Amino acid sequence: MAKSANPIWGDDWEDVRRLWILDPEVAHCNHGSYGAVPGPVMVAQNEFRARMAVHPQRWFYRECPGLVTVARGEVARFVGAGPEEVALVSNVSAGVSAVVQSLTLEPGAEIVSTNHAYGAVATALDRLCARTGATRVVAEVPVHSTNEEITAIFAEHCSDRTGLVVVDQVTSPTARRFPIEAVAAVGHRFGAAVLVDGAHAPGMLPLDVPKYGADFWVGNLHKWACTPAGTGALWVAPQWREQMLPLVVSWAELDGFPLSFERIGTDDLTAWLAAPITLDLLGSLGWDRVRAHNEALVCWAQATVAEALGVPSSELHHDTGLSMAIVPLPPGRADTREQAQALQEHMVALGVEMAVGAWDGHGAIRLSAHVYNRPADYERMAAGVRDFLSGSKPGDYQW
Repeated sequence: MAKSANPIWGDDWEDVRRLWILDPEVAHCNHGSYGAVPGPVMVAQNEFRARMAVHPQRWFYRECPGLVTVARGEVARFVGAGPEEVALVSNVSAGVSAVVQSLTLEPGAEIVSTNHAYGAVATALDRLCARTGATRVVAEVPVHSTNEEITAIFAEHCSDRTGLVVVDQVTSPTARRFPIEAVAAVGHRFGAAVLVDGAHAPGMLPLDVPKYGADFWVGNLHKWACTPAGTGALWVAPQWREQMLPLVVSWAELDGFPLSFERIGTDDLTAWLAAPITLDLLGSLGWDRVRAHNEALVCWAQATVAEALGVPSSELHHDTGLSMAIVPLPPGRADTREQAQALQEHMVALGVEMAVGAWDGHGAIRLSAHVYNRPADYERMAAGVRDFLSGSKPGDYQW
């Protein structure tokens, strides 16, 4: 492999790529879904697991609680918060579920979210509505909306009945960056609590969570921060912490937030303990360099794939700082789950893993980039998708 395999990163890319044990025969272009754990981090996690196995009593009773406290402090610092402000959770779905089960809404109250919301989050909000008699109001946000337009749309859908506003920091299906601070201000103007879904933010964006003005923020670290799966962070504003309930009732229930979230019997918490090791590893590469590379590579990939498919530049959008981007597909090629799966299976046979889905009735490819990726990954993708779509008219593309 030539040292110039990834000129966007630089001559040491080959050494950086070896930090990951990903199958070298596959173009791994879907980092945004599951992340990827560096090999040294897996070794560290397995060492924690060995300590748990050889002396369970010592581990669960004397060692693990203190180690989790240290890990929580490091994760909290990474998102710009204090250790008492953050609870470790398994992922954003778990954090959102904890928030909604801790809230009390009156019948007739409204929850405002958008048509960009992640499916599991939308389902959790629907469960809250079913439990409390509230109603979910879905704000339709056009994909090319400006920040000012997005904020205005939220304001149009809020009222004195609004009890909760849910906003994505980075949207999963459409790779948009929403103006969360402005939306939080809108929600509070109407007397509503505000929950920020920051699933894609840790590692992708520099974070200062307490300054966003929200009541709750939850993010995944297994994505762009590359920690082991099962690592998420839930930040809660001071006025809400006393009423926060973990999903599992255990011995630390009376200790309150955040201890009640992390002292939950014999759960394997080694992913949490390995998280600071991952943060240090990527930090040694330089977070600014990592983020700049990921954004530059995904922008290059978006332009390259779009050109190969005949997608006009007017249909492309990219928000500053994001390591994800969308390339729309022609109608009828990925508008349903079955159609998207057919394209994915075609690409898997070619050794390319990628995210294909539909939003608002339009199919699209969601591109992701991390430091283990190189331009050739997306050239391979572009050729395979172009072959799959042969016969489609360039003018058919619309997002």
